[in-house]
Amino acid sequence: MGQRRPHEERCSCSNTDCLERPLKRLFEGLGRAVAACPWPFALLPLLVSGGLGSGFIFLPGLQENDIEGQFTPTGGPAKAERDLVRLHFPTNDSYFFAQRLATEGSYAALIAVATGNGSVLSPEARQEVLKLNEAVQNLSTAGSYEEHCASLMGVCVSPNPLVPLLGRPQLGPLRYPSNDNGFFLGTTLGGVRTNGSGYVESAQAMKLLYYLREAGDEAEKSREWLETFLREFPGVLAGLNLTAVRVTYFTSLSRQQEFEGNTKSVIPLFSVTYFLTITFSIVSCLRLSCIRNNVWLACCGVVSAGLAVLSSFGLLMYCGVPFVVTVANAPFLILGVGVDDMFIMIASWEQSASKTDTKSRLADTYSEAALSVTVTTITDVLAFFIGTWTTFPSVQSFCLYTGTAFIFCYIYTMTFFGAIIVLNDKREQGNRHWLTCMPVEQGRTSCFYNACCIGSCSSESSQLQTNETVSEHPMSLFFKKYYGPFLTVKWTKLVVVLLYGAYLGGSIYGCTQIREGIDLRNLASDDSYVIPYYDDDETYFSEYGPRVMVIISENVSYWEEAVREKIETCLEDIENISYVDKNLTESWLRAYIALAKNLSININNTDVFMTNLSILFRNPGFELDINKTHNEITASRFFVQTVNVTSAVDEKNLLNQLRAKAEECSIPLTVYHPAFIYYDQYLVIVQNTIQNVLIAAGAMLVVSLFLIPNPLCSMWVTFAIASVIVGVTGFMTFWDVNLDSISMINLVICIGFSVDFSAHISYAFVTSKESSANKKAIGALHQLGYPVLQGAISTILGVVVLAAAKTYIFRTFFKIMFLVILFGAVHGLVFIPVFLTFFGYFGTSKIQEIRYRNNKDCP
Repeated sequence: MGQRRPHEERCSCSNTDCLERPLKRLFEGLGRAVAACPWPFALLPLLVSGGLGSGFIFLPGLQENDIEGQFTPTGGPAKAERDLVRLHFPTNDSYFFAQRLATEGSYAALIAVATGNGSVLSPEARQEVLKLNEAVQNLSTAGSYEEHCASLMGVCVSPNPLVPLLGRPQLGPLRYPSNDNGFFLGTTLGGVRTNGSGYVESAQAMKLLYYLREAGDEAEKSREWLETFLREFPGVLAGLNLTAVRVTYFTSLSRQQEFEGNTKSVIPLFSVTYFLTITFSIVSCLRLSCIRNNVWLACCGVVSAGLAVLSSFGLLMYCGVPFVVTVANAPFLILGVGVDDMFIMIASWEQSASKTDTKSRLADTYSEAALSVTVTTITDVLAFFIGTWTTFPSVQSFCLYTGTAFIFCYIYTMTFFGAIIVLNDKREQGNRHWLTCMPVEQGRTSCFYNACCIGSCSSESSQLQTNETVSEHPMSLFFKKYYGPFLTVKWTKLVVVLLYGAYLGGSIYGCTQIREGIDLRNLASDDSYVIPYYDDDETYFSEYGPRVMVIISENVSYWEEAVREKIETCLEDIENISYVDKNLTESWLRAYIALAKNLSININNTDVFMTNLSILFRNPGFELDINKTHNEITASRFFVQTVNVTSAVDEKNLLNQLRAKAEECSIPLTVYHPAFIYYDQYLVIVQNTIQNVLIAAGAMLVVSLFLIPNPLCSMWVTFAIASVIVGVTGFMTFWDVNLDSISMINLVICIGFSVDFSAHISYAFVTSKESSANKKAIGALHQLGYPVLQGAISTILGVVVLAAAKTYIFRTFFKIMFLVILFGAVHGLVFIPVFLTFFGYFGTSKIQEIRYRNNKDCP
């Protein structure tokens, strides 16, 4: 590897190594520098890591775990719509209507479900609901509920319109979903069975919503009450000994608090991950010789990855980059990648064992291994930095932290770990024990001593063995003698092609079935109290969805009949959407027109229209739907009730259809509901994912063309990227993983890791000097089959503990990383070698042969 060609060809379509050659010379020089003076290269990374690691003192102030801020698109339309609602229709805590809130509000929620097959409206259940209501209102540690409740006409808003009626011997007839007295029961009474006339016969569940004040200083007091509720209510509930109903609970703080606790739940898994990775590294590098044992190299390789995490995270914290919960996935990934780079370095070092000069040997190691590590690092870092272009802040933070960590991991591998290799070699040259560093005596006649300290009963110097050709690793021989020949048999190739067809077909089908958007329940841990609440809410209250505001956002002439007709046409168009129940629309304008007709008032005159609005305002709520200034109406709103919005597809379709109808209207209309803040992710998630994947794949191709001196190899790398991405995206569906901001992170990772597995095998194939395509494939697998397998195992070990996590975020990271590594390894070890044999002789004697990794005893 250290010898150059007699004459170097210029770059051409078949030879693009004009960048590779100077890089190899540069790495050779670096290797000689590290070998000549290893201690500065070993100590400086430790000092840098210690200095940068002090940036962790800023961690508490940089934690940004606001769900809306991190998991909804920056600049989403619903956020602007919310600002519009706040501007024209400010909330009044003393004149409160929950459906007219611009946000979810501040509240505690209970769902009481009748036990067995009973009804929550039975006398026993009603009495227990009243006991439950009384217990909630009497929580007094932070003040009684009456002190902090949102009110209407000086009285706390009832948690459910039926609560005042529950104490009666008979409830009387209840029409569903709108009662005769005007109360809407669709979102407060669930599991309802009605008779032929629409009156309630029984109901399985009842929802109680306790709304609190949010204005000014009241917001903090309400927060304290909710925190008291979360602390005390479980004990209070247990003390009630309810038998007719079971109760689940939730607050406006719950989702955020549970999400913030996710990071703490994964911290114990770090120690397990490092133990598994160190164990695997040591086992991979164990030798019988007590001198040539590479245990310290394995341990220092893991330490190098840890230093990279410490340095990169500390640096970004010094720079004030927000730290979000998704970043907690990064150390697991970086550890696996760092160990993979370590295996490459050790393999190249062992391959150069025939050279006695340490400088020449390390220069040869860097010449072979550093370019391989450089290609994969550049592709991974590019993939992550391209991921920062997304509109989701959680993805931006993860990609920035992880991409920076990969850079430090690369730097420390080239410096710190290279210096450790040199120091370990000096120990070997001094014939010293791997653990005690004490000289091992030669010439002992004791077979037991020789077996323990030298590795055999022979008393020959172990040091001499280091200068001889080291026997190949058994796994490398397996790939050469058994796996490679088996894979290149005609019938095996046919089976591989059929398997790939099935893989591709299943993947494409999965892509068409993928679900979009993050389910908010997935932001809590599996054992959280909010999960049963979400389950009950979905089971009993999913028939009626958001009550959507339809806002006329500009000043229009409502007193003109033609304008009113346009408004009515637009409202009817919205009501004709399949997700809207037209019988439940609430319109102040329709009510005003009917009122004017009954009172024989001509509202086609500006003054008459504006003057008689006071009559309309006798109906509570309508006054809050009109922003009236002087003699103008600057904005007004109506409400439409949605139904059967039960899945992410329904949410996406509802949002798109509502906004499309609003856009088509000749009157300036805006539609809004607080849930639309989260629905907005559906508008950009696919677009952002495709954009990042295409840009990153293009960048990978460019990098491959520059750093891998064969265009055909670069094309195979691009093919592998596309194939693995399709596979991972498709199989996400089969493993119940949605396409959301969390899985988007992993698809970006997918691009970088697809390169890692395919580049080495395809490059070894096209640079081979064997006479046939089959022999080329066998040779490539012989050289790189085991390192690719090692890299896959080490990376999976880095993330496998996340499978035991109790939160969706971390389990999703494991699932997709497992698919990425599995499919990447299968492409590198099965599909790519077979497909390459179908295209005959790609090698050329003009291309310099680079012996990437010819495995010896370790690894």
